[in-house]
Order: sequence, then C-alpha cells, then structure tokens
Amino acid sequence: MNIGITGGIGSGKSIVSKVIETMGYLVFNSDAESKQLVNEDPFIIDGLVLLFGKEIYLNGILNKEMLAKIIFSDDAARISVNKLIHPRVRDTFDIFASKQLSGIAFNEAAILFETGANESFDKTVLVTSPKELRVARIMSRDNVSEEDVEARISKQWTDNEKLSLADFVIINDENIPLIVQVEAIVNQLISV
Repeated sequence: MNIGITGGIGSGKSIVSKVIETMGYLVFNSDAESKQLVNEDPFIIDGLVLLFGKEIYLNGILNKEMLAKIIFSDDAARISVNKLIHPRVRDTFDIFASKQLSGIAFNEAAILFETGANESFDKTVLVTSPKELRVARIMSRDNVSEEDVEARISKQWTDNEKLSLADFVIINDENIPLIVQVEAIVNQLISV
C-alpha cells in the first residue's frame, strides 16, 4: 500500500514523517529526491538547460536561487519544471516502494494534489497548519522575508482545496497532540 503525505510549505510534513519513521517505517522524501536528481539525472539536467540555458547550473550544480526566482514568478516555467522532474521522482519512489518488506510505503511530497500524483497512491494524508504559524516557521527555517513566504504559499493549493482529496487529515497547530494523530492513522492503515 502506497501512502502519500502532503501539506503546504511549513505545515509540518517532515515532522509527521519523522514520527512515522520512529514507528519503524521508512519515508521517501520527494523533495529531497528531486534535489538530488536535478544534479545527477542527465535527462533532468539536459531539460533544465534546454528550458533556461547553461547558467541554470554553476560548476555542475543547479543554481537553486535562479530557478526559484523563475518558477515563483512564471507559472508556465513552474509547470514545465514539474513535468520534467516529477515523473522521475515518481519512478524512484516506485523502486523504493517495491523494496518495503512491510507492504506499506510512505511518500512525503509537497505538491501531491497539485500535480495529480495523489492518483497513484492508495491513501493520502494531509498535514494542515494555520497560515500564520506556517509563515513564522518558514521565515525562521529559511531566513526569508514574510513577502517571500507569501509568494511561495500562493503557488500552492490552499488546505481547503486539498481537504476533499485527502483520506486523512493531521492538524499541526501546536495545540492538538501530533504524535497521537499520526499513530492513530498509521495503526488504521496497517490494519487494512
């Protein structure tokens, strides 16, 4: 069974994944995998150079700042980059999932619903968090301005847009105990 874990930037997906890992399961991180693939996969590298020119790479390493500026200001560019990278990440996840002896594979992915990738999962878990809390977390974590955070958030679907597509919802508001919610969902999933 393949389980997608998603939520907006700063919602706490990674914390949820860490809780799942402490329960003895491995979690595939799509964001981390894509960061690796953009510097190693010749298909992706050639595609990004074709889209944005050779300067998208500096000394063989993706110029993340340049790419971020492009995709957060140009919807067509963001869609093209997603179409280039996401299928390769999904292929890598499929290999990961096939090796899980427990029969359950978790995948943390920020834009699961936005890309339609949710269709390839048996169940999805949406991590939600109040916007003000998300903004504060991202500003602290990434040392960026509130304006930068708002720009990133605006490029993702809202929690309300995702709710109807999610099978499970975890509220990460620093009031409702997070571990209890995660354990309840994982226990429900493994009993299926």
